[in-house]
Amino acid sequence: ENAVSGPRCSCRARPAGECTCDRAGTENVKPAGATCSCGVRPADACTCDKASDGSFNPSEHEIDFTTRR
Repeated sequence: ENAVSGPRCSCRARPAGECTCDRAGTENVKPAGATCSCGVRPADACTCDKASDGSFNPSEHEIDFTTRR
């Protein structure tokens, strides 16, 4: 639990594709179709921000994956 290395899912606790938190269903599947502005998650499953100039780092700016309805 305390020694995770390599790419991580947004839960910040597991390598990509091995997320076990309550968002695992979204985290472990490569998104298809519409994505949020970060370009890595379905639009209704991502709340992310980006710099005012439009630049962003998906990993840094995916702040939550609570579903937006």
